[in-house]
Amino acid sequence: MLTFILSNLRFLIDIGLVLALTYVMLVIIGERRTLWMVRGFIVLMLAAAISRRLDLTLLSFVLNNLVIGAAVAMAFILQSEFRRFLEQLGRGEILQLFQPSRRSLPRTDSVSDEIVDAVKELSQNRTGALLILETSSPIDERDFSVPGVKLNAEVSKELLQTIFQTTTLLHDGAVLIRGSRILAAGVILPLSERTASRQLGTRHRAAMGITERVENCLCVVVSEETGSISLAERGTLNRPLTSSKLKELLEARFSQSGDREAVAPDLRTLGRQIAIRLFSLLSKMSGKEKSGGRPKDEKKAE
Repeated sequence: MLTFILSNLRFLIDIGLVLALTYVMLVIIGERRTLWMVRGFIVLMLAAAISRRLDLTLLSFVLNNLVIGAAVAMAFILQSEFRRFLEQLGRGEILQLFQPSRRSLPRTDSVSDEIVDAVKELSQNRTGALLILETSSPIDERDFSVPGVKLNAEVSKELLQTIFQTTTLLHDGAVLIRGSRILAAGVILPLSERTASRQLGTRHRAAMGITERVENCLCVVVSEETGSISLAERGTLNRPLTSSKLKELLEARFSQSGDREAVAPDLRTLGRQIAIRLFSLLSKMSGKEKSGGRPKDEKKAE
């Protein structure tokens, strides 16, 4: 009986640790489009464990190598999330790993209007501009080539137009906007390595480069030569755009981010559900053990 309890306890601890690790991954990632990739990786690990349990040597060998390759690929794709995980783990901030990161989404009713009005004026005057708009979690400054000059100012049409005037020192870089604040100006972005059209200048390649590296951002580009407006997301340019079309796309993108369902449930609710199910499983397994012993006792009594 003691051996049975210890084996079940070890089994429950193993499941609990796996569930905790899965929860941490969901909290850190926090996006449903990436969630499917994580689910696929978990299914691959389960398949590898089952094949190893059933002594399917060749299948187990193939699946184990696939798990290793998928882990390396995910570490490359989700490098910013894994960096945050390792940094918090190194600092000893274990409890913070179970807390979803606070998201600062732009207020589309006022901020988007200021941005669109500024971009419209800049486009009419053929003044080059590059704006980075965070859509969810903050961007790590190490993803920039040069972080730029800190501003921390309220977003306004006048300020944006002033920054990108050719007579200012910060007009060559990008402006970083988080929520309703302009955090920095003169930010130098990494350029995309994709083969682009000759009509695209450095600003367009920079917008493609940062959106390739960071998923939680949009880039608005105003061409200095033609005055055309472009919107970059995930390394793809949507161009040319009118100011009304830009406003429509921004409102649609930010409202989609704001209405996004939580990927990971509350930790207390999750813990309560896991505890109830584990205790239910343990009681069922204990009941089977007791019921399995009753016929023998009855036979002895007879």
